[in-house]
Amino acid sequence: MIERYRKYSPAAAAAALLILAWLTFFSVRETEFVLVTQFGKPLYTVADAGLHAKWPFQSATYFDRRLRIYNPRPSEFLTRDKKNLVIESYVAWRIHDPKRFVETVGDPVAAEMRLHDIVWSGLSAALGNQDLESIVSTNLETVKAGSMLDRLSTLTGNAALDQYGIAVVDVRIKRLNLPEQNKQSVYARMRAERERIARQYRAEGEEQALSIRADADRQKEEILSVAYKEAEKIKGEGDAEATRTYNQAYSRNPAFYKLLRTLDAYKKIFDDKTTAILSSDSELLKVLMHGGGAK
Repeated sequence: MIERYRKYSPAAAAAALLILAWLTFFSVRETEFVLVTQFGKPLYTVADAGLHAKWPFQSATYFDRRLRIYNPRPSEFLTRDKKNLVIESYVAWRIHDPKRFVETVGDPVAAEMRLHDIVWSGLSAALGNQDLESIVSTNLETVKAGSMLDRLSTLTGNAALDQYGIAVVDVRIKRLNLPEQNKQSVYARMRAERERIARQYRAEGEEQALSIRADADRQKEEILSVAYKEAEKIKGEGDAEATRTYNQAYSRNPAFYKLLRTLDAYKKIFDDKTTAILSSDSELLKVLMHGGGAK
């Protein structure tokens, strides 16, 4: 019996040492918190990654320190001007103080239930101080939703950190909708706003078009005036040159010039259907009968 005991005692001692080491040492990852408790009572938090030690009768509870996203159920809220909005939001949060977290909520599911209450009351108060136009509008200068959510993130973050050891990083609206009874009135107002902007653009365009047409008409009149003046000048010079040419031609051979002028008159007077009755002493008949030498 003693020999059997001596045979198994080293193995038992080794097993006891392994169990003691397993109960004493624990490791912490970069993404974790470890809360050391003694008989269910939180003692201290270990946040540094690596190997750590505790008393064997103490327990180590692990918490994920990474960012979590909570998506509350869509809820209906009332604005200051008595308009209903259906808001679907999300909350980015993480565990900041594991000891406080365990003492107040215990687990992430319960924590998100508390966050829901805090965020809902914060959104309700924030939207109750804003008109619908400051949340939904075609004019970016009047929209104040961004600053409102920044303030809400700060307020809910302070409340959650003090009460539950939870750090709220951000609160944002994921989707904004309108109840069916409000959609038509909002759409009508948006259409009216767009029509007003369109009328303004059309009026500005017509004003510019009138200015452009007036300037084009002025330039046209100036160009036509200059062209008419130049044409009249060229025409006068041409008439003067023609008169001078006629005078030179007449002075050189008056009879031949007279014949040419007479022939030009014939071209204007006669055609293949013209019948002329001339007296015997007609100058025209004399030219036809005797040519340029008629007397």
